[in-house]
Amino acid sequence: MSVTPRISARAARFAGVAAAATALTLGVAGTASACNISEFSATASCEGEQGVITVTDVDSSGTPATITLYNEAGKLVGTETVTGSKQGTTVTFKENWAPNAHYRVHVKTDKYNVDEDIKGGVTTPATACATEKPTTPASTPPASSPAPSTPAETAKPTPSTSESSTPAAPAPSNSASPAGGSDLAETGANSNTGLFAGIAAALVVAGGGVVFALRKRGATQR
Repeated sequence: MSVTPRISARAARFAGVAAAATALTLGVAGTASACNISEFSATASCEGEQGVITVTDVDSSGTPATITLYNEAGKLVGTETVTGSKQGTTVTFKENWAPNAHYRVHVKTDKYNVDEDIKGGVTTPATACATEKPTTPASTPPASSPAPSTPAETAKPTPSTSESSTPAAPAPSNSASPAGGSDLAETGANSNTGLFAGIAAALVVAGGGVVFALRKRGATQR
């Protein structure tokens, strides 16, 4: 059975349409799975008192991407490589960020020619991670316990007169000693000095009387 030219042309037309549809389907599928910047996002958060910035890649094509983080002054913070997944793959940068700071996140892939920043970057929260610890009031020192009382010393017995040392000699008195007292005895004078003085006085009187009598007799004889 021979094939007519009309049937051959119709078959060729159908084959061309089918090939075009297949190519279009494959192209759409490839575009849908291609890596693009919209599949990357970034957030700033805290891990304890440590600030971190996390970049998530939900590219299901599994295309490796280089993530570079810059602070708002344009200084490089760090670079990490991530391979995306449908569930999302993350990379974390440790950064002690300040509140309300803005960071730029750049994404670059060797496949699909992605080489741009994440739209809007990332802005840190208004509260820093490390908060000041409350100042602990100084504890009041415990009251010092009273010092143990010292037992009173046993009173020492007063030495008796017999046990005491020889008393010191009394200081010499400045008052004059009475006549015939101990001072005369110390100079060797006799205790009968008063008697001798009385006898001498009597003899003087007697002698005076004798002289007077002799003078009177002589005057009478003349």
